Amino acid sequence: MSKPLNTILLVLVIVVLAGGIFFAGTQYARWNMMFGWGGSTGFGMMNGNGGPNMMGGNGGMMNRYNSNKTNFVPLTVDKAKTAAEKYIQSLDVKGLQVGEVMIFDNNAYVVVKETETGLGAFELLVDSGTKIAYPEHGPNMMWNVKYSRFNHQTMTANGGMMGMMHGNGGMAAMMNGWDTTTPGNVSVEMTVTAEQAVEYAQKYLDTNDPGATAANDPIKFYGYYTLDFEKEGKITGMLSVNGYSGQVFLHTWHGTFIEETE
Repeated sequence: MSKPLNTILLVLVIVVLAGGIFFAGTQYARWNMMFGWGGSTGFGMMNGNGGPNMMGGNGGMMNRYNSNKTNFVPLTVDKAKTAAEKYIQSLDVKGLQVGEVMIFDNNAYVVVKETETGLGAFELLVDSGTKIAYPEHGPNMMWNVKYSRFNHQTMTANGGMMGMMHGNGGMAAMMNGWDTTTPGNVSVEMTVTAEQAVEYAQKYLDTNDPGATAANDPIKFYGYYTLDFEKEGKITGMLSVNGYSGQVFLHTWHGTFIEETE
């Protein structure tokens, strides 16, 4: 093979390799922007020993949802409750009721409780613009061992693709609709106690948000706890703690707290 031909082939190989690397890099960047995987902005690992390992990072998957609040007026408690009740009714699951309602400038947060046990069943968000309730993303999807089994085929007007396209909803609304065949024999007992959950939350806050204080009354769900935290007597955020590993997941999608009721 002649030297010029060798040179041409070598150049072609280099061009192909460079193109492949460039394509892979752009795809990685795109996924990293969407999901925040990798590095300090990605998901923490499950530590398996009850330590307060963080999940979500300082800009992980969940705070990639950017809310366009320009045309939104914060929801009222009554409107958020009405939306949540409508969602519960659509499930055709007995024994559920609206519990705590918190209003933020990005969305409303609603705890749905079991009427018989008083325990947290699952968490909802209510979109400020559409006033539609849908399952909260994060621990509510990943850690809830009783109510997190979504029916992926249910794409109803009670969320559907709206949330996928809308910044406030994210992918959670795409999987709108709970599996109504939730098991009744799931145990709520967890290896991490409520007191330990508060300790893990406080350790996380001491490291990542000095001066913040974790609430001492976490809401117990099937597989995890959720609690808010405050600074100078004002609620400034919310996080969840895994009930088996002690892992902490910061909620980064609520925005500024406005009011709450139970």
